[in-house]
Amino acid sequence: MVDRISETILQTLVASGELALADSTAVREQIDTGKGAIYSLLVTGSKVTEEQYTKAYAAALGMPYIDVRDKQIESKVLDIIPESTAREHMIIAYEQTDEVVKLAMANPNDRQIVEFIHKKVDKPVEVALASVTSIRETLAKYEGTLEADLQQVIDEAKKANEEGKDLSKAAEDLPIIKIADSILRHAILKGSSDIHIEPTEEKVVVRYRIDGILHDMMVLPKTVLAGVVARIKILSNLKIDEHRLPQDGRFKLESDDYNVAFRVSTLPVFDGEKIVMRLLDESGKGVSLDNVGMDEKSLKMFRDNIAKPNGMILVTGPTGSGKTTTLYSAMRELNTSEVNISTIEDPIEYRMQRVNQTQVQPKIGLTFSNGLRALVRQDPDIIMVGEIRDEETASLAVNAALTGHLVLSTLHTNSAAGAVPRLMDMKVEPFLIASTLNLVMAQRLVRKLCESCRTQVPIDQAMMDSIADIVKLDRMLEVLKQQEVIAKDADWKGVQMFAAPGCIKCHNGYKGRMGIYEMFEMTPSMQRLLSATITTDALETAAKKEQGMVTMLEDGVVKVVRGLTNIEEVLRVAKE
Repeated sequence: MVDRISETILQTLVASGELALADSTAVREQIDTGKGAIYSLLVTGSKVTEEQYTKAYAAALGMPYIDVRDKQIESKVLDIIPESTAREHMIIAYEQTDEVVKLAMANPNDRQIVEFIHKKVDKPVEVALASVTSIRETLAKYEGTLEADLQQVIDEAKKANEEGKDLSKAAEDLPIIKIADSILRHAILKGSSDIHIEPTEEKVVVRYRIDGILHDMMVLPKTVLAGVVARIKILSNLKIDEHRLPQDGRFKLESDDYNVAFRVSTLPVFDGEKIVMRLLDESGKGVSLDNVGMDEKSLKMFRDNIAKPNGMILVTGPTGSGKTTTLYSAMRELNTSEVNISTIEDPIEYRMQRVNQTQVQPKIGLTFSNGLRALVRQDPDIIMVGEIRDEETASLAVNAALTGHLVLSTLHTNSAAGAVPRLMDMKVEPFLIASTLNLVMAQRLVRKLCESCRTQVPIDQAMMDSIADIVKLDRMLEVLKQQEVIAKDADWKGVQMFAAPGCIKCHNGYKGRMGIYEMFEMTPSMQRLLSATITTDALETAAKKEQGMVTMLEDGVVKVVRGLTNIEEVLRVAKE
């Protein structure tokens, strides 16, 4: 039986237009039959967002709703509640006056903690309901800045890591541990994909790659380098007394908020040893195909092709363009108890449950081609090859696709159409490409504009010139109309662009990344075009004419007009 609060939540969401009436009825029936709680059915089931649910929940309880991520919170106010208590009870103090302390909490039934804080501050408290996500992200403010976190231990570290001190002893010294742990923790909180610890002649520079761009985060004294390097090596189970050769390792950090693996690479450089760490989210959430940035038509085409029982799907683009993430998203959808998925990768980026992942090890002869040859004998339904690099791997992948397997892989080409001549360069016959290749997709990553500070700006001549540099204006206008981004009778003068000046929630106006794509299917008419002399331009022209293929740069401009990114990002990608 649906309780009063749940019923009010459903009615509120329907009245606001955030939940369809049919979905509301279905959720009621599922609650009545014991198939789930209202939160999981609505939020986990992607019927509404977490914030929409929380707002409706607050209204049902007669409480105010707040998103604490929008608040500038003074440190003295934040410190009213100790960090450990705030994390345990999901509660934040966000404002204090002479008369009242204002609290945001995720669990309105936790009245004990409210009473505890009331007694502690000895004044009235006002409680607002906030989502778990907004409180969790605001808890990061307890961390302060990397600079503030490290400055207090640098002087101690200078003394503790004197010249000639035993490296393993220095690595276990508390200040060194604090420095290394702070670097790792802040990288996770800032959503970094990589950490660079770079020695120069007089100092050590710490940089984070955030949304594809490197940012200087901290400068450390050179005296802490040996200890920090040794600490990272110990965590990664590497040889701490080996300084002349590169080493690779891995370790993991886990907490209630994150589960992150660090892939570590050390490299001797002129001024010491440089460390680069790749952060890999192993929380299991991953990226859904719904959220990578494909439009509806492209997403349907991609899903239709990964659902086929055999054939080959190729994702192309340079290093760092998100190819592997796309393939993992596809495997996540395909990963059921009815199929056997096997991969051969270099390196294994993410661990996936029930997927048989094999790491390439050329030193002992386990190459892509040898690994793929072995995988075919493992009774797979789906095979993912990290990259097709040579003739032998290409030949084996094509043969696997011919013999009833679905093969997912990547190629280094600049466009989708460029994949076909590239396979021919690897001595794959045109008739084999025609009969095995299901779909080719090319992609790049662009930074997304921050939704909190994004504003509309009218298009100007400079923007028009920038767009004209990368796409044909007449065709682009037609693409925008076909995708219903602008009205059928609109022209360029009526098109709006977007800009984001930057705020406390983002990095210079950007937050997160998304893909821009182009793709085509190997239809019968495309198959007839294939010959040893087919050019990339001819294939691209045919794909545009027959399938209405939108190029990557055109897709980028569509996303610019939708307000998802800006023209500067698309121009940056166009240079690749």
